[in-house]
Amino acid sequence: MKDFWVASGHHLLDRDEAGRLLVTDAFLKAYLARPELLPPEDACETERRLHHELLMHHPRRPVASEEIAAMEDADARENWTFMIDFRDLLISAPTLEAAYLKLARGAAAKTPPLFMNQLAQVVLRNALDGEQNAHVLRAAELFFRPQRVTFHDGTVLLADVEAIELHEQNRHASPLLDMLGGPPATELDILDEANAAGYFARSDAFDMVLNLGGSSSLARRGLAAAMAAWIRHLLAVEVEIEPVERIEDENWTWFVGLDAEATRIGNALWNGHEMEPEAAEHIVALFRLGFSDNREAPTDIGTRPVWLILAMTPDRTIRMKPQNLIAGLPYRVSAPVN
Repeated sequence: MKDFWVASGHHLLDRDEAGRLLVTDAFLKAYLARPELLPPEDACETERRLHHELLMHHPRRPVASEEIAAMEDADARENWTFMIDFRDLLISAPTLEAAYLKLARGAAAKTPPLFMNQLAQVVLRNALDGEQNAHVLRAAELFFRPQRVTFHDGTVLLADVEAIELHEQNRHASPLLDMLGGPPATELDILDEANAAGYFARSDAFDMVLNLGGSSSLARRGLAAAMAAWIRHLLAVEVEIEPVERIEDENWTWFVGLDAEATRIGNALWNGHEMEPEAAEHIVALFRLGFSDNREAPTDIGTRPVWLILAMTPDRTIRMKPQNLIAGLPYRVSAPVN
């Protein structure tokens, strides 16, 4: 079976009988070894000592607020406060899935997006364990990697923001290429059936472009499958998600904005405002969600669909918030298995 997203650290984690992720010292140490957490050259002795002790010896040892307060640099104090709070959440929660649920349901306000994205990736890696469809996996990258949208020859291309920015830097280094080249996204490999098998070997590079296509495209169906797996894994609720071209429902019962811009647009429509032309252009994809078992839907929802909206910002960036699927989905189950 082909592996993917190895850098998420999923192989460093244990699993309980239900297949949920259990934090290990090796996983915590891998976190501490990330470039974002390495003390800079000018770090004070207090910060260096704390990082060394946690990374090399005792990643779970208690860290008092006074120890962080003793650091000389204000940014270091803030960063370490975030890190230790996040680490303590991972340690105290019964599983990483439970930790993510706690954050998604209201405790994420003080958690940096970087930590949310990294936790979402490893939990999603577990939810999609065994998945061999490269279009599902590439579409699932939207959960934790911002995407740049490019419109080209009638297609909607999504490229990883970091990958496209690196490519743009390399293009600028060559004036001729910069002048004659097309949109940067078109110069990267666009995922299709011919090169799909190569996705797994480069899944941690996030350098393949996704052709979003129409409602029946492999990409949109892949994103729908990833969202259904996410809900199933975290909430133990079976849903069916279908890409659609438009919302044909004058009386919405419920919607979930999959990002901040989509939530803003959806709220405006929900409150009876006319959609501004510019806002309509920001909508990238629409989905219809239905419960496989209608008994899991609230009585005011019943068999009516829940609409999912994905949008881009004015600078053509998609920053999906998968926690919205957890916090915003109406369902009768009061507490998931996690």
